[in-house]
Formats: sequence, structure tokens, C-alpha cells
Amino acid sequence: MPFRDLSPDAPRVRVTLDGAPLDLPDGANLAAALLAAGVGSFRATPVSGAPRGPFCMMGACFDCLIEVDGVTRQACMMQVGAGLTLSRPMGKVAE
Repeated sequence: MPFRDLSPDAPRVRVTLDGAPLDLPDGANLAAALLAAGVGSFRATPVSGAPRGPFCMMGACFDCLIEVDGVTRQACMMQVGAGLTLSRPMGKVAE
């Protein structure tokens, strides 16, 4: 596993990702918490559908885009909070 949870004893909160429950550390960086939970692909590119995940972890690259409660946001710029509803924006293949 390339990423690990640095605070395994931290209080956890329940979020959902594409309808599946995940228990993540409360207040942790959302992108880092998802990576530590084994989520590698956060979205797909609009043209080719290629998987994308966090790259810069500082809000410059937009590779960690994820829908949070229906709004597309950068996961690296957010904190984990109880009840977040997350979904991965899926790209479309160009016709």
C-alpha cells in the first residue's frame, strides 16, 4: 500500500463515496484520507476517461476534483467531516 494512515487512533466519521460507506479521520485532509483508505482514482478525464488522482496536494493542479455534496471541489483543499456525500466525476469519451 503506497499510502498509510498516520493517525490510526484518530476519531473517525462516516462519509460515502459513490454510495459506499467509508470511515475517515475527522478533520483530516480529504485527499490524503481517501488515498490512505485505498482510493486511488478520484475522477476521470473529460475526453479520454483516464483515471486521475491527487498530484500536487496544494490546489494547483485540479487532478483531485471530486463531487462533495453535489459540488465539484478539490479534495486536497478540504477537510473530512461527518456525513459528506462524495462521488467521482466521470469523464466522457470524445465522439
